[in-house]
Amino acid sequence: MKLEQLWADLEAMQAEAGWLTEVIVVAAVILTANFALSLLLNRLYVKSQATTNPWDDAIIDALRKPLALLVWIIGIAFAIYIVHSKTQATILEAAGPIRNVGIIACFAWFLIRFIKGVEKNVIERRQQIGMAVDKVTVDALGKVLRVSVIIIATLVTLQTLGFSISGVLAFGGIGGLAVGLAAKDLLANFFGGLMIYLDRPFTIGDTVRSPDRNIEGTVEHIGWRLTHIRTPDKRPLYVPNAVFTTITVENTSRMSHRHINEIIGIRYSDLDKMQPIVTAIRELLSQQPGIDTSQKMMVNFTSFGPSSLDILVHAFTFTTEQADFQNLKQEILLGIADIIARHGAEIAFPTTTVHLPDAVILKETRGTG
Repeated sequence: MKLEQLWADLEAMQAEAGWLTEVIVVAAVILTANFALSLLLNRLYVKSQATTNPWDDAIIDALRKPLALLVWIIGIAFAIYIVHSKTQATILEAAGPIRNVGIIACFAWFLIRFIKGVEKNVIERRQQIGMAVDKVTVDALGKVLRVSVIIIATLVTLQTLGFSISGVLAFGGIGGLAVGLAAKDLLANFFGGLMIYLDRPFTIGDTVRSPDRNIEGTVEHIGWRLTHIRTPDKRPLYVPNAVFTTITVENTSRMSHRHINEIIGIRYSDLDKMQPIVTAIRELLSQQPGIDTSQKMMVNFTSFGPSSLDILVHAFTFTTEQADFQNLKQEILLGIADIIARHGAEIAFPTTTVHLPDAVILKETRGTG
């Protein structure tokens, strides 16, 4: 009896050692496969960097981490299958569905990384060769594609786990109505961001302002909910996208010209000098290289003001950059002041003249000590 019991124990140990050895072999294969794939992908990535094609290096870089995880998922699932065939443990039956979900997740992860890689490469390659690229459009397309991948992967996962997609979609319709009512502001911001991407009233780097709201600055980021603007005094301003659907927005970065529109007043006593002053100012603007003479340019005596004779100076500059425009405008205004002085006139300032009847005599009144 003792020999029979000992023999049975030896057979049990041998059987246990057998599946344990198989699991160890599977683990070794996983490590070897990951190491080999890592070396192969690294070499392919280095070679793909030398090409101008934005797709090849994006595919290889996107494969690295998801492929390594996929090897581990398949290897571990196979090892669990070995253990389950020997032990018949019920809990190990969940390995199959988990493996399927992991494979779907790896594939979705790869697609998301691939989309990000292509988005980055397209922008970088076009900038390197000096081609214009609309970063906002590229970013919008990337976001839409990534969201689509996540939605499809979620539906496929639910189908794999045994859920009915038609039932999920029906529930989603009812749930979507409830969510829409509860989060209408969030949805308004989402669709506002979508309209910005489609209509493109501004893009990243543009300087914008709104006469309807206290909004002015440079656009730094356009998200699905908020647009980040850096104000002239360097404060960050976060504007909900829904706001842009209800206000007027001026994009000063897309100006073709800047406008000089000034009223210059001279004294009433200098009326006889008005015509030569107007002519000289008109010649000053015509000879100024920063003024676009093909646009409407006006220098005219326009009105008798309360305390001055008013001259309208109306012209357009080539430059649209704020600092350059202010320097040019300063140069022109100083030139106008010099013209007025050379003609013996003076720039008027608010004065009041009191006319008294001839019968009124002003007497000096001295105080008595």
